[in-house]
Amino acid sequence: MEQLRLIESKVFESIVNKVKNLAHEASALRRKSEDKNLEEWLDGQDVCLILNISPRTLQTYRDTGRLGFCQINHKLYYKAGEIDKLLKKNYYNNHKKK
Repeated sequence: MEQLRLIESKVFESIVNKVKNLAHEASALRRKSEDKNLEEWLDGQDVCLILNISPRTLQTYRDTGRLGFCQINHKLYYKAGEIDKLLKKNYYNNHKKK
């Protein structure tokens, strides 16, 4: 059998206000995290497939500074945006209007 419990209206209002504040803070945190546009990161295998290069060529790109990277433990990651920039920088259009 359920019991009915009564609380004072001031206590109830205080609880309601605390829940509203918590909901407001949660919404603010959600908006803040959505604003952070974390770029997609790719591993070396993905980059090799995208660029159609060997792992050794990818290492040369790293060594020469042609492509930046991030290393976590022994795993290397590359920003997708950097791959896109590399492709655009080296794009040649052979179909120019005459």
